[in-house]
Amino acid sequence: MADAPVPAKNEVTRAAQVLEASFADAGLDWESPAPGSYVVQLPGTRKLATTCSLIVGAHSLSLNAFVIRHPDENDAAVHRWLLERNLRLFAVSYAIDQLGDIYLTGKLPLSVVTPEEVDRLLGSVLEAADGAFNSLLEIGFATAIRKEYAWRVSRGESTRNLDAFAHLTQRPAD
Repeated sequence: MADAPVPAKNEVTRAAQVLEASFADAGLDWESPAPGSYVVQLPGTRKLATTCSLIVGAHSLSLNAFVIRHPDENDAAVHRWLLERNLRLFAVSYAIDQLGDIYLTGKLPLSVVTPEEVDRLLGSVLEAADGAFNSLLEIGFATAIRKEYAWRVSRGESTRNLDAFAHLTQRPAD
């Protein structure tokens, strides 16, 4: 069996340059802690930001993004929701680490790393992390949301950032 061809060093360099230009063009905050390694902040609307790590390897671009910590409750329902959602995602999928924290992971061949595909990949991460954030909170943290709401009300503090969860915190009229 013949060895698989090794991509030219310039393919790795090209992919890194595409990533850097894509981050800059999108106005994203990013850093490169080591050659071929990137950490980018994707701003959200439900989740303040999603931190995404990308690594340009010899053959592929790997991605890892933290979504949410281990749910306080309803693990099975959260995991089922994630698995069903995986069927609709592009280039990424939900994964769970040894602590039960939820991440997005993905891997693409270097040959498809173009500005358009980087934009599409980051958009997929943002939708899967930010777009799903409130749903994951509702399923896995409903009790904590109710407690936080009650605590804020008892202290006369704002509950505005909990408005999305009014259906969990408001009691139906008698």
